[in-house]
Amino acid sequence: MSTKTTNEFGGEFGGITLLGKAHSLSALFIVLLRATIGGMILFAGLGKVSEWPFDASGYLVHAPDAASPVSGLYAAMGSTPWFVEFANVFVPATQLLIGTALILGAFVRLAALGGAMQMTLFYLGGWSGDFLALFDSTLVYAMVFLTVAAFGAGRVLGLDAYIEQIQVGGQALVEKFPALRYVLG
Repeated sequence: MSTKTTNEFGGEFGGITLLGKAHSLSALFIVLLRATIGGMILFAGLGKVSEWPFDASGYLVHAPDAASPVSGLYAAMGSTPWFVEFANVFVPATQLLIGTALILGAFVRLAALGGAMQMTLFYLGGWSGDFLALFDSTLVYAMVFLTVAAFGAGRVLGLDAYIEQIQVGGQALVEKFPALRYVLG
């Protein structure tokens, strides 16, 4: 026998109260969304590793072809050898870590924030300046990562639900260290 509860959520933003009721399938879909976006970025990282050596310089150097306000910064980064070497390792490594964390549901908020930041950087570097290109896939991906973080998707069929309850000195981890609520969930 199951007990049905109302899944209410809400908050206040800029003096406006936002309230809603989630459908009973919402938990399932947030898990699927978490796994899908996690798989997307994991396989992006695996693709870069499988074609090693990955080279970020082409993307960085060609960013000035875009009308992005940061295209000059990207060009400078692309012409700085130490930064290119750093990006060549950092981008695929973080994609592998973010994807794995999201699929497992561990440190979801931290991983999703990292994914959103990476997608935002890709978005800014590749924006053509065209009004119709304002809403390209990297911006959509960034919003999906933020949605996964906002819903605390690691608490639903994820390891975060267990990590948060690890006992430390007789208290649950997130009770002992409340700041961890910002990276778990």
